[in-house]
Amino acid sequence: MNRYILPLSVLGTAVGGAVLLKDYVVGGACPSKATIPGKTVVVTGANTGIGKQTALELAKRGGNIILACRDMEKCEAAAKDIRRETLNHHVNARHLDLASLKSIREFARKITEEEEHVHILINNAAVMRCPHWTTEDGFEMQLGVNYLGHFLLTHLLLDKLKASAPSRIINLSSLAHVAGHIDFEDLNWEKRKYDTKAAYCQSKLALVLFTKELSRRLQGTGVTVNALHPGVARTELGRHTGMHSSAFSSFMLGPVFWMLVKSPQLAAQPSTYLAVAEELEGVSGKYFDGLKERAPAPEAEDEEVAQRLWAESARLVGLEISSGASEKGQPLRK
Repeated sequence: MNRYILPLSVLGTAVGGAVLLKDYVVGGACPSKATIPGKTVVVTGANTGIGKQTALELAKRGGNIILACRDMEKCEAAAKDIRRETLNHHVNARHLDLASLKSIREFARKITEEEEHVHILINNAAVMRCPHWTTEDGFEMQLGVNYLGHFLLTHLLLDKLKASAPSRIINLSSLAHVAGHIDFEDLNWEKRKYDTKAAYCQSKLALVLFTKELSRRLQGTGVTVNALHPGVARTELGRHTGMHSSAFSSFMLGPVFWMLVKSPQLAAQPSTYLAVAEELEGVSGKYFDGLKERAPAPEAEDEEVAQRLWAESARLVGLEISSGASEKGQPLRK
């Protein structure tokens, strides 16, 4: 019997060490215990993955949660799950298709008319490395859904966010933004051979640039905006990557993925943290890698690129917006 004690002890130590290392690598739980009773939260892409788990976390903290999703059957099911698990009955499903400017405007109109406040907007929805698809309005799908759709949605809800201040906007970017580049000559991949990975990276870089420029314009309004990389998570987002398309790749990469990939619940912690943490009150224009503030890629800090992208984005989605000064008190004309 004694001969098994040492091997079992070594095995237990190894397993324990691996678990601790994994926790260190992928990050931990939201350190804030703050609650948000009665605060209205909009989460896009909230029927599954990180979005659903973020909505769940914020429902536990007392929020009035609006799940904004394209697939209403899945959205209603997610809302029902969250209500059942949290016993918070202020969790509702609303239709929003970020690949349609018409749908975005309709969603924003209803929210503006029906909700007294919007305290937190979490721009979570995304598509990743899909084929060369286009949105209803002709935008490259990843740019359209990940960035342009959220650009328009945010602007249409800004007056409500300002009236609800202090309020927060959270943009889910990705570490992939460091490999991105904004090609103003061909934002929609109409001239070049389509590169789905590069298109994804461009869309996530655009979100960080948008965060920086919007923060500058929102100074003095009581509305903050930050971007984050939630980590790599086991969600449906990676369904187009083909990463586990063979048994061989799954076997070979399995240990690596176990070490680096988060559960959706763990990946939702950074969004939750940015939404509720009292210590982040007034913090704006920052990029977070998990729960820690980090410096983004150099191009993401380029004010000239951010302002040019802002102007081009406004043109593409049909917004007439001042090109320079603060957004404070300036109406947006559609």
